[in-house]
Amino acid sequence: RTEGVWRPMRGMNITATGAGPAHALYFACYEKLKKTLSDVIHAGGNSHVANGAAGCVATLLHDAAMNPAEVVKQRMQMYNSPYQRVTDCVRAVWRNEGAGAFYRSYTTQLTMNIPFQAIHFMTYEFLQEQLNPHRQYNPGSHVVSGACAGAVAAAATTPLDVCKTLLNTQESLALSSNISGHITGMANAFRTVYQVGGVTAYFRGVQARVIYQMPSTAIAWSVYEFFKYILTKRQEERRAGK
Repeated sequence: RTEGVWRPMRGMNITATGAGPAHALYFACYEKLKKTLSDVIHAGGNSHVANGAAGCVATLLHDAAMNPAEVVKQRMQMYNSPYQRVTDCVRAVWRNEGAGAFYRSYTTQLTMNIPFQAIHFMTYEFLQEQLNPHRQYNPGSHVVSGACAGAVAAAATTPLDVCKTLLNTQESLALSSNISGHITGMANAFRTVYQVGGVTAYFRGVQARVIYQMPSTAIAWSVYEFFKYILTKRQEERRAGK
């Protein structure tokens, strides 16, 4: 109503730019580590510990590629954001706050995303065991498992997401309650959120976060499983041809 119908789409281009390399690193690392650790922990079977550990390590690479894009996206999506273009935002942050601003929330993002991805991958693999025990290509099971895994992980890690967003945006209301005038570090962010809104503030936006994550993880898993199936099938056909 106040900023136009296309306002919710701000920051989409920078998110898409960062998502490609980030997800390539993410799934490649996950598959490799999952197989390696599963062979060590539970040879020939599925290990939830291996799934969770592989997801945690994959998150380190994913977030290293994605964190700068996340900072720019969130600043462009703020209410009454002063930035019209991605390049304007990048230049302003670099000039006024330095290169470190693009990674100010990296440790907090890892603190949030490592448990998120551990819960996410373990839930997805568990649901696949129930819905698709033979691990065949089954789009329906991939969509349902991905959506449910994203919802569970998103709800559990909402307080950390609130603090990460505050570190990225340096929102004015929160800054006014902070003596130093700048919010740095997860502990400082947690204290500031509590001062501004109490315990309930840690769960503001939980519904939006769950609604966002469900289609996001469902799409990610279904697309990933589709290409995995196509590439694996081609490899098998090549071997059979030889």
